[in-house]
Amino acid sequence: MSQDAAARPATRRVGIADVAALAGVSLGTASKALNGRGTLREETRARVRAAADELGFMPSAAARNLLSGRTFTVGIITTDSYGRFSMPVTRGVEDSLGVGEMIAFLCDSRDDPIREQHHLRKLLERQVDGIIVAGRRTDAREPLRDSLPVPVVYAFARSREPHDCSVVSDERGAARLAISHLVTTGRRRIAHITGPHSHESARERAVGAVAALADLGMELVGEPLFGSWSESWGRFAAAQVLRTAPDVDGVFCGNDVIARGVLDGLREAGVALPMQTGVVGIDNWGVIAEAARPPLTTVDLGLEEIGRRAGDLLLAAIDGQPGPGVHVVPSHLVVRES
Repeated sequence: MSQDAAARPATRRVGIADVAALAGVSLGTASKALNGRGTLREETRARVRAAADELGFMPSAAARNLLSGRTFTVGIITTDSYGRFSMPVTRGVEDSLGVGEMIAFLCDSRDDPIREQHHLRKLLERQVDGIIVAGRRTDAREPLRDSLPVPVVYAFARSREPHDCSVVSDERGAARLAISHLVTTGRRRIAHITGPHSHESARERAVGAVAALADLGMELVGEPLFGSWSESWGRFAAAQVLRTAPDVDGVFCGNDVIARGVLDGLREAGVALPMQTGVVGIDNWGVIAEAARPPLTTVDLGLEEIGRRAGDLLLAAIDGQPGPGVHVVPSHLVVRES
């Protein structure tokens, strides 16, 4: 240490007691004002904040945690190792948590119940204030545990327990948007090609498509074709549709990957796109939809909004205002050239 540094007096860290003294309030009132808690007059909160700004007060994380009884951390447990669904949801969650000055621990359970319980134990040991469970399928799942000391919100995949808080996409509504767009653009002979029947999302989208057409006095061309979430299935199914219904003029696909395969299959069969046949997908997965030829019109499920809503609901629950039940986020149509 230099001689000059040794000669300088030590600078004392400004504490919350200094803020309280300058603002002319008690320590408890200063704490409530700075943490946004309790019932205080707005002018009192403003006076305390002004005193904190004047003194350059920066509360330490440890002090803030001690005063509030919180760690300002949450856990996110995802079952989506590929990140296709969980990453947009997580971005939305972080948007919400940032407003609440929270940070998140992200844990990948890899669809393994044992690994999931391991992550749960570790998150609880770290005293997180709450947990968000982000699924990669819309099928309902078992709750993390019957009773937990912190609130839990389920995102995309709802909990089987109806009193749990779950935020989900509007699967049937998404199908209605797709069918409505096809009909509005003049399509009357519409087929539906989708994923595995074992997936709830595939079943729900098929039900939504049939119901939307029925409301318009129309029917699908043939039965919904269930298969896999793959381009190869889309190409194969497109050829199958053309064999049985060569006059098909619209195809609603259960996801964007299938839709890109359908576009390829129709184009290879000599169908003019979109003049003869229009195609609509679901997901709005940019890397797929924008690279399709022609670029794919699709329905966005609002994954980031699901994450934001889940984050907002978790923050409210942490503050003692839980929102039980299923919360549905609407979809929206993204029109391109297909």
